[in-house]
Parts: sequence; structure tokens; C-alpha cells
Amino acid sequence: MGNRRACIIGGGMSQWGVREASLVDMTQEAGKACMEDVPGLTPKDIDGFLFASSYAGRCSFQTNTAPVMAERLGLKPTSICARVDVLCAGGSTGILLAKGLVESGMADIVMVAGGEKLYTPQKWEVFYSELASIDHDWDAPHGLGLPPPYFALTAKEHMRRYSTTKEHLAAVSVTNYNYGLNNPKGQFHKQLTMEEAMAAPLVVDPLTLYDCCPITDGAAAVIIALEDRAKDLTDRPLVYIRGGAQVSLHSVSANWPGEHLADWAHLRKAAEKAYATAKVSPQEIDVAQTHDCFTISEIIEVEELGFCKKGEGGDFVAAGEINLGGKVPINTDGGLLSCGHPFGATGIRMGMEIMRQLQGRAANQVPGATIGLTHNLSGLNVEHTIVVYGREPLP
Repeated sequence: MGNRRACIIGGGMSQWGVREASLVDMTQEAGKACMEDVPGLTPKDIDGFLFASSYAGRCSFQTNTAPVMAERLGLKPTSICARVDVLCAGGSTGILLAKGLVESGMADIVMVAGGEKLYTPQKWEVFYSELASIDHDWDAPHGLGLPPPYFALTAKEHMRRYSTTKEHLAAVSVTNYNYGLNNPKGQFHKQLTMEEAMAAPLVVDPLTLYDCCPITDGAAAVIIALEDRAKDLTDRPLVYIRGGAQVSLHSVSANWPGEHLADWAHLRKAAEKAYATAKVSPQEIDVAQTHDCFTISEIIEVEELGFCKKGEGGDFVAAGEINLGGKVPINTDGGLLSCGHPFGATGIRMGMEIMRQLQGRAANQVPGATIGLTHNLSGLNVEHTIVVYGREPLP
């Protein structure tokens, strides 16, 4: 097929938050915003469609979701039409799959969309449904599917081993909330101070309200196109999908792959593979989007992604290294903490933000950014997915 290269050329999202809208409504909002971001593109140009969602069947009573959403978006896919279900990593997995489809010659232009309608009239049902995210025979009967207690244990382990503090956790939430002020589509638009973060109500010790991402309704969509087609469709700088990796070494909590809960061996493996496929090093990453479902997650992620040494994540974020002007600005559109987290849409939002950063049109622009990275963990920290983007293709 020659040297086919996949690019991300546009994206859009619905309003995220507590919505009265259906999953179809929000997907249509995201699809419209996505198409408007690439004015030269028409629905008939799109020959592939992937839809990332894990709770469509349970919360929206809609299975076989991809053909339904494709038709509601006015698409008629002729190369691929499929749903991707990897919970929090669904969107980024869809982007990696679209890259493979384009570069293999099976498709030329793929829309990757995703979203969730998670709020229900009975709030208890939201949390009850989340027990479906883990092994239903082994972990769910013990209530392990509810993330705050599990990540609180992770935070305590990191604190015990590396002297991480609540101030370190708060530094993440303050940074990400304040990034989110400039994201009109995000769930929260609140300026957060260190004093407010430290005084927030406790959820599960040591995690407080601002240490935890919210439950969110929302959708997002991006366009992945063959390089030659991309050049015809947009005058913006092309952003190439340089590489990525997805690693899952366990599912049941008893088979945790690290030496302790703060040792994320599966993320280290994913990072190693992603950097190798993209032919970059951690030191070359100009901007990143990491999975800040909880503040402790981002602290461990900056370590395992190689942005700082193991055990130094707390000091790294507290020193402002994740802020604009820092070593690696992270979650520059607000991240999960501020934008929210409609599982299947999150990796798509992340990819869209990195695309905008590398094109020089982000709200919180990192000057001169040429290489960016997105990272998702999925479920009860059982899977790690990384996508690396660049202004230049692979050498």
C-alpha cells in the first residue's frame, strides 16, 4: 500500500456535565462540532466509523450502538462500523484502531466518536452500574468496582513509601481546575485555590472532593485521515499519529502486576512500547494528557511515563512542572478533574486537545509544542493505553 500515514485533522465535543440530553443527542452535538472543525469534509467522505462506549447498553438501553450512531450522524461507513468497549480507554483505543485501518489501506477517513450518558434519575444506580466495570464474579461482590476507595488505598501506599502529602494531591487539582477555566465545553468552570482544595470535604481518606473526577454525561469525535486526503481537506499543520501501545497484565485485583499498589508496572510497559513505536523519548514530550481520574493517578503517571523519577511525582507537580512553562504541561484543557469523564469520550477529548496544541490553536497553548502524548488507564487500573502524536511523521 506504499507509505500510508494517519493524521488527526479535526475534532469536537458536546457540552459535558449533567445533561438532560440522550446519548444520541450528545453524539450528534459532538459530530456536528467535529465536522465544523474541518469545513472541507462532508459526511460522504467518511468511510469508517468507530464508536467508543461502555454503558450505552445499560444506561441508554442501546446495544449494537455503532450503526445507530452512524446513521444519526448521517454517515454511511463502507470500510468499518464498530463499537469499541474498553471503558475509560475506549476513545484512545478507537484512535489507535483507526490509525491501523488507515495505514493498512482498509480505510481512508475514519470518524472516531464516543460518549456516555451516566446520570440516571436514581443516583444510587450510577454507582451500582459501575460495579459492571470489573470482574463481576471475583471483585464486584466485594464492592471494588467503586474507584474512590481503591485509589485512596493507592494514595496511602504512595504516601507511605514516598512521603507524598495532601498538598501534593491538591497541587494537581488546583492546576487542572484552573486550566479548565478556559474550556467552555468542560463540566466545571471553577477557579480553585490551594486553600479551597485543602479544606474540601473528605470522600475517602486521603482523597477529598477535588481529588476525584466527577460523573459526567458527554460525547466527543475526531477525524483520522490518510495523509494525502488530509492535505486536501485542511490548511492547518498536519498532526501525525506517531505510535502507541496498550497493555493489560491482569483484570482481577488479586493479580496486580506491580510490587505494590503505587507500582504501576503495566503503565511502565505501555510507556516503553509507545515510546519505541513513536521513536521518541520521555524528554521529547512537549505536552501531555494523562488520566487524572484521581489526583494520585496523575502523580504516579508522571513517574511511570518517565517525566520524573519514581517517588518524585509529588514534588514534580508541586514545583509547577505540569503548568504552562513547566517541564511537561499536563491536562491543559482541565483533564478529567475539571472537564469530567464520560468514559468512551475521554481519550477522544485528549486527542483533540493534543491536536490543537500541536497546531498552535489551544486555549492554554504550550509554545512551540511539536510532540504530544495521551494516556488512559481503564477500569480498576487494569489497562493502560498511550497514543503519541507529532507534527512530523515517523523518521
